Amino acid sequence: MTDSVLARVAQGDARAVHECIDQFGSLIWSIARRLTRTRADAEDAVQEIFTDVWRSAGRFDPAQGSEKVFVATIARRRLIDRMRRASHQARTESTDDIDSLGWADPGNSAEVCAEASAAARAVMQLRPEQRQVLELGILQGLSHSEIADVLQMPLGTVKTMMRRGLIQVREIMGVQNAASDGVR
Repeated sequence: MTDSVLARVAQGDARAVHECIDQFGSLIWSIARRLTRTRADAEDAVQEIFTDVWRSAGRFDPAQGSEKVFVATIARRRLIDRMRRASHQARTESTDDIDSLGWADPGNSAEVCAEASAAARAVMQLRPEQRQVLELGILQGLSHSEIADVLQMPLGTVKTMMRRGLIQVREIMGVQNAASDGVR
């Protein structure tokens, strides 16, 4: 067997497709799980990635790198595209209506709801890019690195904006500064 798995996939070899899944399935799954929020999202992403791998198999050039790097690059690009689409959809939703943000849970006690509403109003006073970083991190549960990928910002910038945004929210709400109460 002199041809690579990807070369045989490009030639339409059905057995090579199964070999491709066996050889790269765990790699693609691990990348997808790290860069998606839920298992279902990862499963959808893996299907899309394998479809892209099979479509792109003819472009694989062993002189440019290994099959593993080729497949990992396709996986990473597809996942970044998915994150950008999700970010774009999130940005198109209105952030003007505080109730739609979901900061306050109506099922909680009145005091907790009042505090959550006050926090939401404080967040709305932040610069738009700071507000977006906080919303992606707090409401959508994205990690700093995921936020950096989605917003195409350096990781350090995201971390700084998150920290400064939280400090500003505390100041607006009149809550003691995080540094003075031992939280960093």
